[in-house]
Amino acid sequence: MGSNCFHRRKVIYGLSPNDKTKSGNIRNEDLHKVFGKSFELRESAVQILSGSNPKIENRTSPSTLIDASIDVAGCSYEYGTDWGKKVGWLYGSTSEDVLTGINIHGKGWKSVICSPEPLPFLGCAPSTFPSSLIQQKRWANGLTEILLLSDKNPLLLTMKGNLWFRQALAYYWVCLWGVRSIPEICYAFLPTYCIITGTRFLPKLSEMAFIIPVGIFVIYNVYVLWELKRLGLSLRMWWNLQRMGRVIAMTSWFYGFISVMLKLMGLSKTVFEVTQKEHMSNDGVGYHNDKNVNMFTFDKSPVFVPGVVILLVNMTALINSVLKLSKVDYSEIWMEALGLELGEMFCSIWLLLCFWEFLKGLFGNGKHGIPSSSIWKSGVVALFLVCSWKRSSPLL
Repeated sequence: MGSNCFHRRKVIYGLSPNDKTKSGNIRNEDLHKVFGKSFELRESAVQILSGSNPKIENRTSPSTLIDASIDVAGCSYEYGTDWGKKVGWLYGSTSEDVLTGINIHGKGWKSVICSPEPLPFLGCAPSTFPSSLIQQKRWANGLTEILLLSDKNPLLLTMKGNLWFRQALAYYWVCLWGVRSIPEICYAFLPTYCIITGTRFLPKLSEMAFIIPVGIFVIYNVYVLWELKRLGLSLRMWWNLQRMGRVIAMTSWFYGFISVMLKLMGLSKTVFEVTQKEHMSNDGVGYHNDKNVNMFTFDKSPVFVPGVVILLVNMTALINSVLKLSKVDYSEIWMEALGLELGEMFCSIWLLLCFWEFLKGLFGNGKHGIPSSSIWKSGVVALFLVCSWKRSSPLL
């Protein structure tokens, strides 16, 4: 669902592939309840439900349906009808496109990918970094609602036999975005916890088992890079996807998951946050003239706080590691250096590089700097975590 996505009217009107057309007369009261007061829309629905296909010369010209289209597109048109419940795009989630797609596939419809060159339509993307994170938060919120609060759960539709198991896996991969933020954050803190407490979760560099995590890391990233190269994408695009994947998962998706948990506990309600989109002409006017293009900007949104906390904690752990390394006499006890948390240090450096724009934001000014209020909040949380880990260290 989204840009370049087209549907048959039979699909949007709520029918299944195996539904038989109704050859008899369809009650006008039923049509009014389902499709609303628009005569033109009800007439279109009758053609689809009855299976009639008028000849081209007998069809109504689209230019005569402009006023009716404006009426149907009104915000209050669907009140008292089945729009959003049985027909049209389904309501009940801020990720209504995924919810509608699951419902369509759950009825047994099959989708086909068609990618003409050039693409006939292109969507608009958020114009700023905060807008992009807010959009990702809204998506994670809606996807988690589908997983936990909706009867369109992919597993339930698979058990009914209408959704293929592979389709269910694909939908689960998307719907678990919000839940995925929890292990992402835990793994982000794990190397720093080990460095600060003097423990480890990776083998020592001197142990043969160290090859296993290194091999997994190298093979995975080389494979992803190879896939992107097949699509004609650059090494820089691979790195941008790597770091933004970490940033989005630990900030936007985390807040989206928390908002659904608060809704389940009755402490909050879902709010649809509209994101600012970039609009530009075919010649690029309105995009290249923006001085903030290709630059990260920040605001006072709390969505940045988890990223700053992760950055500060990793910086503290790396400083701790450097102090440990400075005390090692490599000429005499170089094996002791191999016994230090070098694997954990590499993970911490990798995360620091992923959050490099946040590091630059700590020292930036104006829109390109993280607000001092967010830095202070993040600093308090980071200090609490480091002190708690220090107190729980088995070596202290």
